[in-house]
Amino acid sequence: MIARFVELLGFMALGTLWGWYESSIFLVFLGALAGGLTWLSLDSWRFQKVLIWMKRADWTNEPAVPHVWGFLVEKVRRLQKHLQGKAKDSQGRLDEFLSAIQASPNGVLLLDSEGRIEWSNQTAAEHLGIDPQRDLLQHVTNLIRDPAFSSYLNNGEFHNEVSIGGVGASASKPVIISIRIHPYGKRRKLLLSRDVTAVQQAEAMRRDFVANVSHEIRTPLTVLSGFVETLQTLPLNEEERAKYLSLMGQQAERMQTLVSDLLTLSKLEGSPTPNRQSLVLASELINRCVEEARGLSEVLSGGRHTLVVDLPVDVQLAGSGSELASALGNLLSNAVRYTPAGGKITTGLRQMPDGDVRIWVADTGAGIAPEHIPRLTERFYRVDRSRSRETGGTGLGLAIVKHVVQRHGGQVQVESRLGEGSVFTLQLPADRVRPLRPEPRKVPAKR
Repeated sequence: MIARFVELLGFMALGTLWGWYESSIFLVFLGALAGGLTWLSLDSWRFQKVLIWMKRADWTNEPAVPHVWGFLVEKVRRLQKHLQGKAKDSQGRLDEFLSAIQASPNGVLLLDSEGRIEWSNQTAAEHLGIDPQRDLLQHVTNLIRDPAFSSYLNNGEFHNEVSIGGVGASASKPVIISIRIHPYGKRRKLLLSRDVTAVQQAEAMRRDFVANVSHEIRTPLTVLSGFVETLQTLPLNEEERAKYLSLMGQQAERMQTLVSDLLTLSKLEGSPTPNRQSLVLASELINRCVEEARGLSEVLSGGRHTLVVDLPVDVQLAGSGSELASALGNLLSNAVRYTPAGGKITTGLRQMPDGDVRIWVADTGAGIAPEHIPRLTERFYRVDRSRSRETGGTGLGLAIVKHVVQRHGGQVQVESRLGEGSVFTLQLPADRVRPLRPEPRKVPAKR
């Protein structure tokens, strides 16, 4: 401020000297006034330069102005640099926050006060079938046309969730998306979406499991209760008594088989993964299961099934021999039960070029319709309930097969055509396969 005042006095002194030079008191005052006005014009011009610089926000080209205006320019420049740093930090935090939302397994959609899309993460785009860039500022109801969602949005009651069909949903492959809206700000809305297909399927399977177990146990119990009452109340001869006791034994065996399968499933789900130190010879495993299948064929059809073993290569399998025998035994048992007498059942082993092993069971039965194949390994799922009960199945065999193979790192594959039969394959990974050790050569002892 002192420098500006001195500069003002300098301009006025020059005007005063001009008036004194002209030897006129009037011109002295006029010269001083002219000097002051000249300085004021110069100072205003400097102010205009600073003002234009601030309006243009051209922070790289600072105006060269002295005194207080130069001090102001420096202060503004420092403040602007500080604000730029804060804005950069805020932008960095915002980018990190948006990256975290992008990585979220749940969908996030931001709607303005009119219900138009302001921002969406990729998960929400996949759940709802929208494009995060193309569909910005589009009204959400123009893109999500499910009536349940439109009603949910228009009612304004967001205490609960609403479920809609997801992108690509079909009768054979349902996709269920749960949506919940949270209002915030000035009539804005945060829409959260999540895929609940697996959760709802698991809940449905749990309900079916409880209902099926109750039904499967109640049926033989009802029969047993009826026979017990008959034996207690009616006079029966020895032949009738033997007949009823035989039927009671069948029902008791049916319940015992069901409980045994349930215990097997429970054990598989609750026990650790089989280790890789225990080895089982594939040929012994397959031949033992085939012999058991021959025995079942004798019971059901008098041995009129043809069972063939195709074993061009033999290997050792690392894992639980009892579990693998249970899985293969269930497949062979099903093949015998669902293949008519006189049919052919083939089982064998192949080692793939990548080292994986495939153990397969093929039959010449009636085959399975395509819509049933994805659900075959569900507990108690039956293609033909009446046929299953006739053959004594519990509906848990393929569920046990799936659990055993998954515990060994493999997978179950099913191929079938109606009227042509089915092929069930257990594919085990290469890290569960060990080559056979060559027999040591016997060196004759020296005499």
